Amino acid sequence: MRRSVAILGGGVGGMSAAHELAERGFSVTVYEARDALGGKARSICVPGTGLHGRRGLPGEHGFRLFPSFYRHLPDTMARIPFRWNPRGVADNFVSTRRTRLARAEGPPLDVVSRFPRDIHDWRSAWQAVRRRDVTGIPDDEFTTFARTILTVLTTCEERRLGEYENISYWSYLDAQRRSPSFRLYFGQVALRVMAAMRPEAASLRTVGTIGLQLLLDHFRPGQEVNRLLNGPTSDAWLLPWRSYLEQLGVRFRKSTPIVSLQCQRDRVASVRVMGTDGPEEVRADFYVAALPVEAMVRLLDGPLLEADPRLALLRQLETAWMVGIQFFLRRDVPLVRGHVVLVDSPWALSCVSQPQFWEEGALERYGDGRVEGLFSVVISDWDRPGQFVQKPARECTRDEVAREVWQQLKVHLNRDGDVELRDADLACWYLAESIEYRPGGEVHNSEPLLTNTVGSWWCRPDATTALPNLFLASDYVRTHTDLATMEGANEAARRAVNAILAESDSHHAPCLLWPLEEPALFQPLKGLDLLRYRMGLPHAMAPGGPSKGRERSVGSASRETFEQVRAWLLDRGKAA
Repeated sequence: MRRSVAILGGGVGGMSAAHELAERGFSVTVYEARDALGGKARSICVPGTGLHGRRGLPGEHGFRLFPSFYRHLPDTMARIPFRWNPRGVADNFVSTRRTRLARAEGPPLDVVSRFPRDIHDWRSAWQAVRRRDVTGIPDDEFTTFARTILTVLTTCEERRLGEYENISYWSYLDAQRRSPSFRLYFGQVALRVMAAMRPEAASLRTVGTIGLQLLLDHFRPGQEVNRLLNGPTSDAWLLPWRSYLEQLGVRFRKSTPIVSLQCQRDRVASVRVMGTDGPEEVRADFYVAALPVEAMVRLLDGPLLEADPRLALLRQLETAWMVGIQFFLRRDVPLVRGHVVLVDSPWALSCVSQPQFWEEGALERYGDGRVEGLFSVVISDWDRPGQFVQKPARECTRDEVAREVWQQLKVHLNRDGDVELRDADLACWYLAESIEYRPGGEVHNSEPLLTNTVGSWWCRPDATTALPNLFLASDYVRTHTDLATMEGANEAARRAVNAILAESDSHHAPCLLWPLEEPALFQPLKGLDLLRYRMGLPHAMAPGGPSKGRERSVGSASRETFEQVRAWLLDRGKAA
């Protein structure tokens, strides 16, 4: 008989687990609280905009990014059939070419977002180097940042976990003593393109490790550093994915929220869900919790924590608001072929002009058929007052949020008389439905993002739990990716599936797992740093230099921490 698996949550983690399990012959049912699959990656038809048989305009939680260091998710996408594509949905990727740093006052700076391939790329790269004075960062601070990169690149894994996980990126750079331009570009702007992280709170380990992946890929010929999809996320990826999984026999129960996990004898006996006809008890051989951290925390009751007390650490993980708003235009405004970071935006805005990456005429299938342009904007800071409404975003009405973002876009993009955005072009806008306005004026975000903070690694669980039939497949799980992303959720799902295969004595091959890659050239220096770390000495290039000895170390690891690090690294080697 086929073993049954109940997957709790239909986001990227849940669908990834369903994909791997169904291809290996398991009987899979996915339970999703919302009426749509895909979690924060899904597209949302803007209510009231579909006319004459067309669907509503395609709203999103935010624009989708697929950096080149993603390996797990693209591998899954390559196995989702799509039309005549040889590599399925993965062939729907479109690469960016530039990233524009737009200023409210001053000229923009375009940075090549791939290894130069032609004379235009080389010219842009050279101009960016020549015009780096536009940033206002002193030369000695460029040197400081370069030294930090080299330090992280030559640091052993044990030190990254034992020390760098426990210090913030901001404090390691001693950013408070640096110039305002340094703090702006190497703090706010650098992290804005990575994920929902604050430089003051994010660990040096995560920022350094992921930052290296993005930086190194710029120097690899032929590498696509960043990619987007060639259409709305649901059309280009999620709907074909669902169809393929249904062909494999996966059953989806939408609008079915999880109420509780029922534990008996240190196992999950059943899961209570709220079906259309009332509460139901779901029983399966295995259970995969693919819920976001804030939803999983609500299920942590006494019996579950008695079976696995370590799950209580999930309550210490933090989330942040990082939400998208789309502006639909009557004319296309392509801008640069890539992302635009609004450097001086108090709400930390970044955006993409989407139609230049989509199939020609894609927008004609939505709304009234007359929308030609679409700006997808992400609001990363909801706590600082805006330039025009003079209030933080979380205190604004929907109209005030839209008006403030639109004005910030115009201030940054309408430069030197070259008007890019005009009020007359704006057809409508859509703020993600996760921003909820409750009675009494409270503004709530029902879909926050897990954010990296110093030491949060030690609060995150593995994909396995102390309950032999409960597994975790969400972006808070410990993975190589070490970042709350779709890639992290997919990798977590693979780890959960591998654990199920082992628990069920399955003969099927385990899911592939890939560690992050760094140049082998630096391995000898990492080996040298490992010796220094075990001796309690700082990295040879740490602030103060090796002559300062132990007291200049970022933080010597305790014996307990060292054993934690070693045990995890050994376990990771087995998993890979």
